[in-house]
Amino acid sequence: MNEVSAPYSIDEVSALMHLSPRLVTQMFEKEPGVLIYEVKKRRKRASYRTIRIPRHVYARVVRRYTVG
Repeated sequence: MNEVSAPYSIDEVSALMHLSPRLVTQMFEKEPGVLIYEVKKRRKRASYRTIRIPRHVYARVVRRYTVG
């Protein structure tokens, strides 16, 4: 059976890449294949957004930024 690995959270990628969560969010939020779950609240309440990065997307971005 083919096991599917759970996607990474912003905090997990931040720790793996040794970058700030804010920078990781900027790097990945417009990347094709990234999962964004958004709950928009009404009446002066905050909106919430959860970003999950599939492992194949993470690998693609790491390859792009890797030198050599």
